[in-house]
Amino acid sequence: MDAENTFIYLPNGKKWSGENGARSIAPLQKTAGWQRQVRARFDAAQTTHENRRHWAAAESLSADAEASPEVRRTLRNRARYEVSNNSYAKGILLTLANDTIGTGPRLQMLTESEDLNRCVERDFMMWTTAVRLPEKLRTMRMARCQDGETFGVMGTNPKVMHDVKLDVMLIESDQVTSGFYISRDDNEIDGIFFDSFGNPISYRILKYHPGGSSYNYNNAALNIPAEFMLHCFRMDRPGLHRGISEITPALGLFAYLRRYSQAVLSAAEAAASFSGILYTDAPPNGEAEYMEPMALVELDRNMLLTLPGGWKMGQIDPKQPSANHAMHVDRVLEEILRCVVMPFNIGKGNSSGYNYASGRLDHQGYFKAIRVDQTFIASVILDKILALWLREYFLLHPEIEITMRYSLPPHTWFFDGTQHVDPLKEARGQEIRLKNNVTTFATEYALQGKDWETEIRQRAREKKLMKELGLTEEEAIPSNNKNKDKEEVTDEE
Repeated sequence: MDAENTFIYLPNGKKWSGENGARSIAPLQKTAGWQRQVRARFDAAQTTHENRRHWAAAESLSADAEASPEVRRTLRNRARYEVSNNSYAKGILLTLANDTIGTGPRLQMLTESEDLNRCVERDFMMWTTAVRLPEKLRTMRMARCQDGETFGVMGTNPKVMHDVKLDVMLIESDQVTSGFYISRDDNEIDGIFFDSFGNPISYRILKYHPGGSSYNYNNAALNIPAEFMLHCFRMDRPGLHRGISEITPALGLFAYLRRYSQAVLSAAEAAASFSGILYTDAPPNGEAEYMEPMALVELDRNMLLTLPGGWKMGQIDPKQPSANHAMHVDRVLEEILRCVVMPFNIGKGNSSGYNYASGRLDHQGYFKAIRVDQTFIASVILDKILALWLREYFLLHPEIEITMRYSLPPHTWFFDGTQHVDPLKEARGQEIRLKNNVTTFATEYALQGKDWETEIRQRAREKKLMKELGLTEEEAIPSNNKNKDKEEVTDEE
């Protein structure tokens, strides 16, 4: 590189030249190839007369300041109101809870002791039935979507029909609050106390619901250690410690949809209230006979009608519902369902406009979101429940190694699998994957929400019994030649 002809441009219109190793600064000469520096601009960052009102509510508050107790209370109350009065909102929450929790999670222990695994799995399943854990998890999932967060207290319940008396007692987010108490502690966020590392220490829970008839205005509360509290919410922003309703973006659309339906109904009722109207084409004071304005004429069924001279009989043309009424409602529902990552046909409960490929494609993203949510619930709620349950369980069974009392043993959780629309195609796909060694029995059973060890042991017992009875698998499995012929025709097609 020639140092004499090398220049580095500096601010203020000057350049640095390396002539003979000496540094000299000379004025920058504009040449034909010189271009002025261009600064990029963002249209969304500009404030104009047209967009000034649209961005008027934009602010730079922190996550907790934006989700202040007053804001969360308002959003929570409005979300509950819409869910209680809007059938679409209620159906969306129920569908989301049923698809996420299903019949309840199932535990699979992965320790080296198979006997221990089976005992723990059996006793834990009996305990979940005794405390109705699946039902409570579905309620918690609905509360998280509606209220933005859900709470549960792990405590002793002597009425539990199990040796382990641990129970999950659900509370509404209204009760976890500072209330009228004004704290000077910077580490408290609306009833939740944190240490210097941001870990929850304790929760301040009101003894009575603020909206209940027995609410104590003395603000009596309990401080529950974080070890025994279940707190689940979606952290949409870093530093957020209390949840916002997941259907917040759709609250205005829910209200709009209900108002629109009521307006269409009112217009249709108004048009249907009149059997007909009398009108004339004659000018005012013309040849038509005089009629009292706004007079009512009683009509009898199946009777001929005579009209005054110059007058005609007509009916009101109903404008509502319009031809694109259903399409407009569907577009609003599609926008509503995006905030809960739910396909339109599942949220509406109608797949009449879908073909098989479109339905499967839309379901892939939805069920992937369901699996992500199930993993989140397992790590935030189920693992904490299991840790406390094992502590009580090990105290009742001192023969178990003491080293396991202070750590959560290897385990995994299973939820209900997704049923395939075409079981025959799915079974053939499983067979091909197993033959090609690209999957395992554990993976295939997990997709169905089943424990592979339990299923294989059950299958082995069935084969053993068939062998004792002198049955082959072909004889034990019912066959239907008609159905077989139909399957073969379908495959050829």
